[in-house]
Amino acid sequence: MQRTDYLATGAWSPGQDAGRRQFVSFGERAIALDVGATLRDVTVAYETWGVLNSARSNAILVCHAWTGDSHVAGAAGDGHPTPGWWEGIIGPGLAIDTNEWFVVCSNVLGGCQGTTGPASPHPDDGAPYGSRFPVITIRDMVRAQVRLADHLGVARWHAVIGGSMGGMQALEWAITFPDRVGSLVAIGTCAQSTAQQIAWGAIGRRAIRLDPQWRGGDYYQAPVGEGPWQGLAIARMVAQVTFRSDNVFTDRFGRDLADMDAENNGISLWDKFEVERYLDHHGDRLIRRFDTNSYLLIGKAMDLHDVARGRGGLAKAMSRVTAPTLAMGISSDILYPTYQQRQIRDLVAHNGVTAEYVEIESPHGHDAFLIDLQQVGGPITRWLHNN
Repeated sequence: MQRTDYLATGAWSPGQDAGRRQFVSFGERAIALDVGATLRDVTVAYETWGVLNSARSNAILVCHAWTGDSHVAGAAGDGHPTPGWWEGIIGPGLAIDTNEWFVVCSNVLGGCQGTTGPASPHPDDGAPYGSRFPVITIRDMVRAQVRLADHLGVARWHAVIGGSMGGMQALEWAITFPDRVGSLVAIGTCAQSTAQQIAWGAIGRRAIRLDPQWRGGDYYQAPVGEGPWQGLAIARMVAQVTFRSDNVFTDRFGRDLADMDAENNGISLWDKFEVERYLDHHGDRLIRRFDTNSYLLIGKAMDLHDVARGRGGLAKAMSRVTAPTLAMGISSDILYPTYQQRQIRDLVAHNGVTAEYVEIESPHGHDAFLIDLQQVGGPITRWLHNN
């Protein structure tokens, strides 16, 4: 990609159209982080669908994945450059029926779509946090969501639902605040990140760190085209390979060349295969709507994810889950293999809590929970009505 029109960051900022976002700010009520630091003047961006009933018993929290945001459902438009990331699952008459449920989705702490993150103004000087923003964990994200739940008057979620990193948040909710979670749906996720999962993240971080335009994280004043877009694009391309399966790549792209140098019979070092062009496209899309520092911090939070940390081991940590749990795996997922979701089911069931495992049969790999909506939606609907 030889583009020169990329802004230094794709983060949303005040002054831009808010779209469907709502905001709550906590002022001097600082949020304590796992690293020992605190964040004050935290703002959380969120969206809601449906109506909270008088008993406040029909609320569902949907947690987003790595590069998601609060816009889980709805068309693209002002303030939202892309449609909802789970469009087709949430809405009137859909799997999570907003005629029945009050659905909430917030942008995570450290994100870049309205919630306080590294592109946000530091309360001391108004300049972007940049390199000053602390490392965060999945538990820190949940702490911010607890503040949001309190603001909304939701003492107990009927269900907390999430896929990938969203599933990590859902697990942390059920372990840290068991009295506030009525049921749990964890899709394509894990209780502990493995060495291989961490390795994939490390490659992406290295690509960003080696981009001289990253400037140690303080790049927000960079002119157009001179931000760390190349490092972010490479990191996204690496991740994109893990989101799909070998069969899907082969069936869709094969070994076809997208362009070739006729003078060299198509054997030029930089002639691109179709799959390379596909990866370029995904890098381009992310650059335009995301922030490089947020990508780093959220990816690190996923790598740090371990529900056992500080809780006396995995079995003891999972024994805190009292919510009926639906774990969903994807048959072709190479990033979060199905044994990890089966482990969640087994650990919860071991303590006498209702737990079920459902497998999505799909060639699409990890992203199947965003693609095979009928297979995903049916079990969720049933689970919400039965638990």
